[in-house]
Amino acid sequence: MKTSKLVYGLRFTVYGLLVALLFTSCYQPKVVMKTVIEGKGYSNFVGYNFRDITYSNVMLQEMRDSMWAGDNLKWSYPLPECLNTNAFMSTHTDIGEGDTVTTTFWDAFETVEEMCERTPLQLNGVRLRSKAKLDKRFRWFYTEYTFTETFYCVGDTFKLPATDYADKAEISYWFTGQPNLIEGMSGAEASQKLSDMEPKITKWLNDNLFKTGFDFIVANYDSIANPPVSREQFIELHDSLANYLLPEGDDILAVNIEDALRDFFHSNAYAMFFDEDTPCGQALNKEFLNSLNIFWFNVPYTLSMPGTVIDPGTGTLQADGTVFYPFTGERLIPQDYTITATSRKTNLWACIVSALIVLLAIGSFLYRRRKRD
Repeated sequence: MKTSKLVYGLRFTVYGLLVALLFTSCYQPKVVMKTVIEGKGYSNFVGYNFRDITYSNVMLQEMRDSMWAGDNLKWSYPLPECLNTNAFMSTHTDIGEGDTVTTTFWDAFETVEEMCERTPLQLNGVRLRSKAKLDKRFRWFYTEYTFTETFYCVGDTFKLPATDYADKAEISYWFTGQPNLIEGMSGAEASQKLSDMEPKITKWLNDNLFKTGFDFIVANYDSIANPPVSREQFIELHDSLANYLLPEGDDILAVNIEDALRDFFHSNAYAMFFDEDTPCGQALNKEFLNSLNIFWFNVPYTLSMPGTVIDPGTGTLQADGTVFYPFTGERLIPQDYTITATSRKTNLWACIVSALIVLLAIGSFLYRRRKRD
């Protein structure tokens, strides 16, 4: 099934989007990002900050021989769309069981600010922006580290803001899980709360995708041969067309937009926008995909801190001492997404110095006492 047919064939609902994800997820290599703060990393660098991204694909021997021939880079293919390979200085590739080819890109940075300037993640070809800071507090016997990285909101991907459809708390909970609006509710109460929110989010997404298609047709109206109405008349029919294609409360999952436009205007003039073999069809399909790519973005984020983590923030502390954060595009829709953790690292030298001071004090006391005796 080609992606364009999928985009046009599904009704634009939250459930329809999930169906779309099932069809497209198999084409997305699993990507995992790891950040190491002031640790020991590749090439035995100590005290540096490290960032690496790992992804895997199944590549049969014939495919490897073909794609790695000559001077071609021996990476795992296809490359993830969310990865900006120019952000890294080093890479290595391993071949595992079942022809699984795993490539890791990595680099070392003296400061976390420098690390953020080369954020390796992108959406629709545009690098995600982030800022980070590392606070260190010396406490003699230990040093406390607090690392914070904030990825900036990309909600402006959508022309119609979600706040026009639901309040900020509902939007934030739907996409990020915070604040927890169902805390303390029974199962029935939580179900009712969610069922009240879903139509608002569904309508927001429906209206945005409709606007994307409608605005594209208006912008390219001169390309239509023998349109049934003028551009001005088409614009005036915006609301009527929206209600016809997406009636309130409609739960139909599949709507053929091309057929619906033909029925509405009694004309096949707009078919060119839904033909993936035409420039207009390809361009419109790309517009839809640019809107949906944010829902396909999924890069689990693992953080390694110096010493022992005492506060994982919104993350989950793992058995190996690292912290895991779910990092999806949905979390960037309503607001900035912040990753933070605090750890403590014992200062062995301080313990040794303290022990020596105590021993010297005891020795001095005993020496003076013996001298008096």
